[in-house]
Amino acid sequence: MNEHVDLSSSNTLRLPCVADYYAEPTTLDALRATLAIAQHQRWPVTLLGGGSNVLLPPRLTGIAIRPALRQWWLTSAGNNVLAHVGAGVNWHTLVLNMAARGFWGIENLALIPGDCGAAPVQNIGAYGVELADSLQAVQVMEIATGSTRWLENAECAFGYRDSLFKGALCDRVVITRLVLRLSRQPAPKVHYGDLASRLPNTPTPLDVAEAVAAIRQEKLPDPGQLANAGSFFKNPIVSDQQGQALLARYPDMPHFPLGEGKTKLAAGWLIDQCGLKGVCEGEFGVHDRQALVLVHFGGGDRKGLLRFAGKIIDRVQARFNVRLEPEPRLVQG
Repeated sequence: MNEHVDLSSSNTLRLPCVADYYAEPTTLDALRATLAIAQHQRWPVTLLGGGSNVLLPPRLTGIAIRPALRQWWLTSAGNNVLAHVGAGVNWHTLVLNMAARGFWGIENLALIPGDCGAAPVQNIGAYGVELADSLQAVQVMEIATGSTRWLENAECAFGYRDSLFKGALCDRVVITRLVLRLSRQPAPKVHYGDLASRLPNTPTPLDVAEAVAAIRQEKLPDPGQLANAGSFFKNPIVSDQQGQALLARYPDMPHFPLGEGKTKLAAGWLIDQCGLKGVCEGEFGVHDRQALVLVHFGGGDRKGLLRFAGKIIDRVQARFNVRLEPEPRLVQG
């Protein structure tokens, strides 16, 4: 455990932030001991993963904890394989590892940044696949008591970029391990966007993962070169009635029927139609190749980023009567 730790390089937006205390426990016992200290001292606890989906304040009171549980192993389950994965394993590294072994299920989620422990919180998704499609169970540790328990998929209340961990269990548990059910049988899902055109007729999981990674690299800036948090806004979900009304005005508008009277829109397209792609304001800007991504040129802070994002939200609202919601988690100071 360290005091007064600079977390500027621990979040991909590189927002300035100093944590009162910071720890990276590598075992369940070490995590339990860290939480016990926090409870005894009555420190607020902030959980961090790879820092790719958070908006940090200038000062983070209490203790920030990044679980460094990096063990993983495989067990057999008939035609399936169960991947038991510690919360501190890098997500993209796991995807490539499973794909190279010929296991299907998470290859479409390649190059999503962050640690595995953060994946269920957002129910990460890309190219027609969500984590919930493969997740079998999640192990969590209670922040208040240090006790562990397992939650099955159905208990996690997964939705679009949503889960129980953003709701009832927010700030109450630490995700410590995932169990993913992967398939040995070919099960490609490649009909989203231009993915299929980049693949052979009978692709392997690694073919899919590498193609997805290539597409993402073409469209999205590397956080190591230009600070960003990936997709800054959620794709909005509207009623079919509102979707049809918008289509009457904008026939080329991308849209994705979800059933149950709901339609998903493309936030990047909405922002682009407002003429905001490539727009810069001070320390922040809209990326010039992907309007869904906000970038930080350096020297800014969270307050300035939220002000800039608010202007984008207002512009989209004024033109389309659709309100965008930020995707990154707003961490309280």
